[in-house]
Amino acid sequence: MVESSRVAFRGRAVVGESRHLLFSVAPGAIWIVVFLVLPGLYLMAVAFMTNGPYGLPQMPLTLDSFKQLAGFGFLGWSPGNLYTLLRSLWQTLIATVLVVIVAYPIAYYITTCRVKWRAIMLLLVVVPSWTNQVIRTFGWMNLLAPGTPLSDIAQSLGFIPPNMGLYPSNFAVTLGLVYNFLPFMVLPLYAAFEKLDTAQVQAAQDLYASPVRAFWHAVFPQTLPGLLAGTVLVAIPAFGMYVIPELLGGGKGMMLGNLVANQFAGGSNWPLGAAGAILMLIATFIGLFAMRRVGKRLGGGEEVVI
Repeated sequence: MVESSRVAFRGRAVVGESRHLLFSVAPGAIWIVVFLVLPGLYLMAVAFMTNGPYGLPQMPLTLDSFKQLAGFGFLGWSPGNLYTLLRSLWQTLIATVLVVIVAYPIAYYITTCRVKWRAIMLLLVVVPSWTNQVIRTFGWMNLLAPGTPLSDIAQSLGFIPPNMGLYPSNFAVTLGLVYNFLPFMVLPLYAAFEKLDTAQVQAAQDLYASPVRAFWHAVFPQTLPGLLAGTVLVAIPAFGMYVIPELLGGGKGMMLGNLVANQFAGGSNWPLGAAGAILMLIATFIGLFAMRRVGKRLGGGEEVVI
């Protein structure tokens, strides 16, 4: 009798825990399914449909949108979309490299400050991102417009023609990307620098290693997890960025995100826009896989979790 009571009590406890887990997980799971999974499936379906009147998708299923994305149209082949893809990759690469170059000394300097100043320094890095991205981009448009001090300096150095500004240009797009995503690199690197084993750096210096070699062999491996996490946070959204190329590029620096948005709006070609969005998803998965492999190779055989 006692044993059966214990079994019944355990059964009720298991049922209670299952219900508690269900009620805890269900809201998040429903949210993910409704707002992520279902729209993703719909997007994949639209990408394989035919472009109908007014750009709306219709049956039958076809690969025409992917062919158009590769440049094949009813007038023959055109490299325009491929140029947009390559420009997106190039802008993302340049912006990510510049963000890393700027973020490394900032993150290191913050860790060398007194503890009471570190939170303030991090706050100064993060506060600009609290402002709407469109407003910040309009601010850069005003700073880089013709007649501004920055444009006058660039003209005096011969970088731009007279009566011209630094905006709109690919330079302005790159600068906007670096400014926008800098906090996403500083914070992971700061977390990595906080765990830095300074004994390894001192050992490298005692062995007469140059600053470059000491950084590469003692600092870089320890900050690699932060670097890879920051690279993911910077490169993936930068590849599909829309606002910054649209405003600072002035139509001269279209990226893949602009191409996708135009197809759902002015271009009136939903299947082509959906195909471009799927291409961005594929590029995201490839980038994540590559980062994990790089982290495993450089991290001494231990795969870096991203």
